[in-house]
Amino acid sequence: MNNRELFLKHVAQTSPSPIGLEIVKAEGIYLYDASGKKYLDLISGISVCNTGHRHPKVVEAIKKQADEYLHVLVYGEFIQSPQVQYATLLTQHLPASLNSVYFTNSGAEAVEGAMKLAKRVTNRTQIIAFKNSYHGSTQGALSIIGDEYWRNAFRPLLPDVLHLDYNSFESLESITEKTACIIAETVQSEKGVYTSTLDWMKALGKKCSETGTLLILDEIQTGFGRTGTFWNFEQHEIVPDVLLLGKALGGGMPLGAFISDKKMMWSLTENPVLGHITTFGGHPMSCAAGLASIKVVIEETLIKQVSEKEKLFHSLLVHSKIKSVRSAGLLIAIEFDSFETNKKSIDACLNNGLLTDWFLFAPNCMRIAPPLIITEDEIKMACEIILKALQE
Repeated sequence: MNNRELFLKHVAQTSPSPIGLEIVKAEGIYLYDASGKKYLDLISGISVCNTGHRHPKVVEAIKKQADEYLHVLVYGEFIQSPQVQYATLLTQHLPASLNSVYFTNSGAEAVEGAMKLAKRVTNRTQIIAFKNSYHGSTQGALSIIGDEYWRNAFRPLLPDVLHLDYNSFESLESITEKTACIIAETVQSEKGVYTSTLDWMKALGKKCSETGTLLILDEIQTGFGRTGTFWNFEQHEIVPDVLLLGKALGGGMPLGAFISDKKMMWSLTENPVLGHITTFGGHPMSCAAGLASIKVVIEETLIKQVSEKEKLFHSLLVHSKIKSVRSAGLLIAIEFDSFETNKKSIDACLNNGLLTDWFLFAPNCMRIAPPLIITEDEIKMACEIILKALQE
């Protein structure tokens, strides 16, 4: 059997028709398949590879850490330099109240930990999330994602979860002294890149303060400069009680985190002891890779370039089949009239050496989330391929 046959036979599938490319190499913004064909990666492994694939400094950090040690003990017991250095760097680029980092294996696990933290701190049970928001696929995270199609097959899920309308001032009245936490995205990525309004996000923060509700912001897709600022919440003039991170956090390696104030985070250390525990969370290899990657974002001033690159995409993506182009920095949705039009365009792009995708809650929209290192010439080339696909 060849690798494709073995893939379909022995690797658990998540859809009846996986893309099925056999990738043998990745470098910068490009992927290479077993036949030698080159693909411009316009989705960064779903907003993961902000500094591109195998950035030399990230690879160097991984190799260096591999020469020192890999897993040594469950998270939180030993002082491991990659964790300490990375947590320190993160908190240096966050508001003072976000000073304690709990590393996990993934974004979904960060969501799970944050929900437990909110219940522990507030001694309340109600969790509020928003329709058309995505927070992960584990049982707890699935309970709060904002689409019944994805939840229904796995009920019963967590009780006492309420889903509100996003950007609705009226919906904020449902937040009460019984609410443990609100979990919200500042940009609803999987809806097809819809951004909260400044006034609404401020009102949400005010309501949380009035009711003693923890505000948890999910920046798993938007963090580390993707939207033009280090954190998207900076654009909304608000500071969350808990911040959720993942995707680009690991520089291409698996890593997530929830970040809060030390006083709150330490509530997980007693009654019961080990209130939240993970074996591989904050793996030293992942932390070393993530630390190196974020240093590249900072040192190469990639964030300052996001706005101009965003404008260039807008100026080039003009076609009669494109209904709209929505963006939050280099997180972009191209809206078509239907999923069928979008799927044909995605397939045509793939045939022409460009990897794109669609959004879970907006299947009629094409996803664009390239590595932040993408150049203007590469943006022009990508847009040419997309427009050619629409003609085909």
